[in-house]
Parts: sequence; C-alpha cells; structure tokens
Amino acid sequence: MSKNPPRPRRAALGALLAAVLALAGLTAAGVTAAGPATAAPATMRPAANLFQWTWDGIAQECTTQLGPAGYGYVQTSPPNEHVVLAGQWWTSYQPVSYKVSSKLGTRAEYKAMIDTCRAAGVSVITDVVVNHMSGQTSAGTGWAGTAYSEERYPGPEGGYGPQDFHSCKTNISNYNDRYQVQNCRLVSLQDLDTGSDYVRSEIAAYLNDLISLGVRGFRVDASKHIAAGDLEAIRGKLTDQSVYIEHEVIAGGGEPIQPAEYFGSGDSNEFNYSRNLKSVFQSGNLSSLGGLKDQSWLLPTDKAAVFVDNHDTERNGETLSYKNGSDYRLANVFALSYPYGWPTVYSGYAFSNNDAGPPQQGNGAVDDAVCGQGTWTCAHRWNETAHMVGFRNAVGTAALTNVWSDGGRLAYGRGSLGYVAINRNGSALQRTFQTSLPAGRYCDVISGATTSGGCSGTTVTVASGGSATFTVPANGSVALHVGQLAGGTGTPTPTPTPSPTGASQISFGVNATTSWGQNIFVVGDRAELGSWNPASAIALSSATYPVWRASVTLPAGTVVQYKYVRKESNGAVTWESGSNRTATVPASGVLTLTDTWRS
Repeated sequence: MSKNPPRPRRAALGALLAAVLALAGLTAAGVTAAGPATAAPATMRPAANLFQWTWDGIAQECTTQLGPAGYGYVQTSPPNEHVVLAGQWWTSYQPVSYKVSSKLGTRAEYKAMIDTCRAAGVSVITDVVVNHMSGQTSAGTGWAGTAYSEERYPGPEGGYGPQDFHSCKTNISNYNDRYQVQNCRLVSLQDLDTGSDYVRSEIAAYLNDLISLGVRGFRVDASKHIAAGDLEAIRGKLTDQSVYIEHEVIAGGGEPIQPAEYFGSGDSNEFNYSRNLKSVFQSGNLSSLGGLKDQSWLLPTDKAAVFVDNHDTERNGETLSYKNGSDYRLANVFALSYPYGWPTVYSGYAFSNNDAGPPQQGNGAVDDAVCGQGTWTCAHRWNETAHMVGFRNAVGTAALTNVWSDGGRLAYGRGSLGYVAINRNGSALQRTFQTSLPAGRYCDVISGATTSGGCSGTTVTVASGGSATFTVPANGSVALHVGQLAGGTGTPTPTPTPSPTGASQISFGVNATTSWGQNIFVVGDRAELGSWNPASAIALSSATYPVWRASVTLPAGTVVQYKYVRKESNGAVTWESGSNRTATVPASGVLTLTDTWRS
C-alpha cells in the first residue's frame, strides 16, 4: 500500500467558508426583503480553524471559548471516512467514502457538535474533499469499515467505479498545463471526473447531507484542480443555495488558472496576502502594510478570505507559523484589525515531523484537545487572537484612519471605534499617538481585559481630541476599542457625555443571532432614528454579541416608536416581526434597553 507524502504548496487546500443566509420577510413598514445575500467578509465575525480537533472537543470549545470570545464560525477538518494508515494528518484528505465517520468522531458526535456550537452563537464550516479519493493502489478498508480498491469506492450513495475518474492516470508534472492540473492525479490521488453529471450528483449528495446536519459553510480541498464550471454545476445541485463557498486557488507565477475564474461559485483564499505578511514581518519593516488593502495584486476585499497560516503553509514554510514566535502573534493582530478580507485564525498542534498527526490513541482515534497540555497550540485563545476578534467585531466596517509608521512600528485607527499599534522592534516604543477615539479610559486588550474596577492589563487614557500617550512593548502591540473600557463603564468617557439641553439618551440593545453578511440596525419614528427609512437606520455595534447596541440622543420625555432591522451584505432588509416597540426618553441620563429579536 503506497503512502502519500505531505502535499506540496501547489496542491494546498481549497477553502469553502461560511454561510450567507437567504433573506425573506415582510416588514412593518411594508418593505419586502428579497434575494440571497452575497459575501461581505469585512463585516463578518472571524472564524477559528481548529485543525484536527475532535467533534467533542470543538463542541466544548464553542461553549467555553469561541462563543464568548465572539468568533462567528468554527472550521472543522474533513468529516468523511478516510484511509487508515499510520495516523498522519493527511489521511483525512484521502476519502474512502462520504460517510460522516472519521478518526475525529462519529456522525452523531458531529451533529451534536453543530447543535452545541450553534447554541453558542458559532456556525460550523467544514472541510470537504471532492477533487479526488484516496491515493492507495491496493485494496483496503476505511475508518468506518468500507472496503475499497483503486478507483472502486462504494456508497453511501451510488459510489464510484473506474468510469468515474479522469482517464489521465499520471501525476501532474507541469502546472502551466491546464489539462494536467485539472485532469491528472495530484500526488497519486485518484482524480474524480467532475465533468460527469453522475459524479457531480454524488458530490452534491454528500454536501447536502452535511447541510442537513446543520453545516453552514464548506471549505473545499484543491479547487484549483477542478474546472470552475464543474464547481458551479455542483453548487447548482445544493439544496440550500445560501451556503457560501470559498475556493482555494493558489496562482503561481505564469500559471493559467487564476482565482477570479472561481468567483462564479464562491470566493477565494488570498495566499499572496499571507505570503506578504511573512515577508514584511520577518523583514522588520512594517511601513508597506498601511496601504496593503489598496494593492492591485490582491483579490477584492469582498472576495478574499485571509489567514496568517493554515495546515499546509505552516508545514511548507510558505507563511509564518507558531514557530515564528512574536512575528506570528503580531501578524495575527494585524490580520484581525486591518480592514481587508475575512480572517480565519488557525489553531493546530506543535510538530517536528511534517507528516505527524495530532495526539491520538493506538487505534488512530484522535484525543480531545486539552489546552495547556501536550502539543495543542490553542492559538485561537491567545489575547492576540481571541481579544482581537472582539476588536474586529467592535470596529466592523469602520474606515482606516490615522495611519502612522516608522519602519518597524505601525499604528492605525478604525474610525472612532478602535486603534492599534504594532511594534516589531526589539525595544519598547513610547509616544503620543493621534487617534479618532472618543475621550476616555480604555483597556489594552492585548495585555488584558475590562474588570469591574478597571483593566486587568494596561489602561490607556485618550484625551479630548483623540491623543493618547502610551508604551508599546518590544515585539508587542497595544489595541484599544470602544467595547473594552476601563471598569466596563459602557461609554468611552469617564463620565456620561453631556447631552444638549432638554435631551437624554436611549441605549438601544437587542439580542440577535446573525449569520454571514448580516448586521443589525434600529429605526423609528423620529428623525434621529431614521424616520422609518431603513437606509437611514442607526447601526448597532456587535462588540457585545449576541447583543447589538448603540446610544442615540433624543428629546427628554419623548415617546418613540422603533423596530430592529437586519441588513444583508447586498443591502436587502428584513424587519423583525410584531408591532412597533415603544420607549420613553428619560428626563436625564441614559435609558438602557435590552430587547430580543422577534423572528
């Protein structure tokens, strides 16, 4: 039985990520939402890629870590039945059947994990392998007991025989030859004929089965090796067309296959972005990063899913990885705070052998991850990732402002909602930074978080006018945002902002679970609330998700009518159900509301 080596960079993974929900509903103001939403990565809560974590382990992590931290999605490794070899990680990428049963858990455990994560406000994205089956050339038995042989793989649907694979039986030798790349074998993996309607239907049946379990997004392996038209045809067979698809198409220099070909059925990972982060952070000169989002060699921001590393690139050295220490941590701070693409935080395990699988039992079943023990990196829990997820959720789509750079140091704001400073140098940086933040006392989320008495880490005071003097540690960073204020005051100022004479505030808040591309607004019968025009509605912050919140100054004593609306990335609007809500503006101070979205 031949053993498949770790897959080279050109065969890196295709990422089908996260979900855009379809819109519907008649609004209280007579507005009808319509059409499936499209991708809007910049507005999405980030994902965590828990590579080779068991389903039980992910379920617990959703409840205790991912949901509370504000992650919107968790990406799982492939759930398909796979070959049984010597426990290598890449056995997950050699399918034997589309049964949901693997070294990471059973079908029942996978379903339970999806339900548990959903209850924690986290949607599940799954890795799917549809370009090929295994690379084995002799008979064997898969993880769930399925017998197979070369080009013969039974069910659980109709299964595959020799007629269902491409006629080219040799490995790809020339990546400038489109035919070879999309019809020949990728490092001995038996290449499915995705031009066949039967094969397309088998693949779609697998994806539809996962959708029925509650999966809201896919990550597809090796999209580059499948013709773009074939993937569009497969997508057309899905029972839920709102599932969002993202492809991994790695475009090498001069190669004919480019990511834009695949935009007809989804978005793409942006590998040039990841490579650039490695080059810049290792060079120590961060100046170019301020204008990164405007570079013509990057994919459009609403088509780009970004990451600092993934399980392929951390092994082949193409990007930074946990082995790069502070450079890696700082790159994650940048990726989660900078307004480009939709970020996924990678979290795997330490390794010295590129083939090595995660901690596992003698029979190959993977152990549940235990952070702080063994080899699991648990990078998604670091302050530079988990707390920066909160930063990204707080700043949303706010514009890049106040960019400052000095070689190995870079600082920038996100409108009036956040500010970050990154120091790649080996000595601390103390200076007065110009921000656009409201005056107040902020907690640096890299060093700690808000406590009842202040901050568990560094406290930074922003003066009126936005200036702030603080120290950025050597090879470290500082990040401030309006969702993390000293003492948890809920307002960026140490005392309530004075309102105009005869005016007070209502802090509108609604508990609303959202999905890919969705944001929550409040609209009402006053001009300050948009006069029932959704286009003028007040955007609510997701900093304390699932509660969305914003304060509005209104005339004291006024009775206002209002409702919450959900907007999709294409601008379509869904009003919550039920009659208009009412509230009376207090004579002074702030009235804090916490409503629940009415579906």
